[in-house]
Amino acid sequence: MRRSKPEKREIPPDIRYNHVIIQTLIHHMLKSGKKSTATRIMYDSLDLIKERTNGKNPVEVFDAALKNVAPMMEVRPRRVGGATYQVPMEVPPARRTTLAIRWILSSARARGGKSFAEKLADELMDAAKNEGTSIRKREETHKMAEANRAFSHYRL
Repeated sequence: MRRSKPEKREIPPDIRYNHVIIQTLIHHMLKSGKKSTATRIMYDSLDLIKERTNGKNPVEVFDAALKNVAPMMEVRPRRVGGATYQVPMEVPPARRTTLAIRWILSSARARGGKSFAEKLADELMDAAKNEGTSIRKREETHKMAEANRAFSHYRL
């Protein structure tokens, strides 16, 4: 086991919107190190959002989507005397945003047809309206935590 936790790296904000979480999503989107492609896709999807919402600020839609998808509770496995219990726990803020980004990207990739920029824009707009696959994933996680509430006294 580690002696100490590694310090969190400072992520610089993105160029166009000066937003740290947009830059984080770009980093999560990377495939084989093509950062310029990932950046272009992200900005294209934000432009599409602006177009489809009649000039509404795409960063606000993005923030609303992340806030809606981010889970409050999750289950973590805990071994107690040979049995493994799924213990519901509150999700720390850093993990909350990471999970939200991961779920949005995976559900955008799972969508059919179209370019990835369009799929990502659609998923972000759906998440901002509290619908879509990534929202369903959050609901599943919350249901699991609710179902295992009896084991909450086994907190880590």
